[in-house]
Amino acid sequence: MATRFLLFSLFLLVCGAAGSDDPTTSRRRYGEIPLPGGLGPESIAFDCNGAGPYAGVSDGRVLKWNGPSRGWSEFSVPLPNRNRALCDRTTDPNSEPACGRPLGLRFNHATCDLYIADAYFGLLRVGPNGGVAEHLADSAEGVRFRLTNGLDIDERTGVVYFTDSSAVFQRREYLMSFNRGERSGRVLAYDARNKRVN
Repeated sequence: MATRFLLFSLFLLVCGAAGSDDPTTSRRRYGEIPLPGGLGPESIAFDCNGAGPYAGVSDGRVLKWNGPSRGWSEFSVPLPNRNRALCDRTTDPNSEPACGRPLGLRFNHATCDLYIADAYFGLLRVGPNGGVAEHLADSAEGVRFRLTNGLDIDERTGVVYFTDSSAVFQRREYLMSFNRGERSGRVLAYDARNKRVN
């Protein structure tokens, strides 16, 4: 059931709101937003206007929450020729190499671009209006990414820091990585000015 719902915390910053020890206020801080078709979320982000959340889901897409009356809409896909018959609403890990799996999301609030760490396609970027993501990097120092995972952005410089959790195993093989104590993960930096990964 946990994979069906996106749980997020909302702090009540309303002047005069009850203190944090008030049980009624505590219950109102959390809400559940059902995702379509049992898709599992991994990461959420809010855009530079505070809209969202946006969620990277298990079928490779990034979805945007438009409120209770409009629900979820597709914001981004990782490939222009993505096989919708295979990918849309799938939760099968064996489809991930073809469909993608966005694990990390972060908006650059200076540009409103969304950066995506996709486990299979590497570092991606999509503009504020969504659509097909631009592929920025899928390797560094001659080694292809195998499990691009989390990311963050230095808002001052625009440098995107992200992790490639394994140089050996893909996301669907993560248990083998744990069982073998594999330690080939890297922290990398993408400089949007010169389009290079360091």
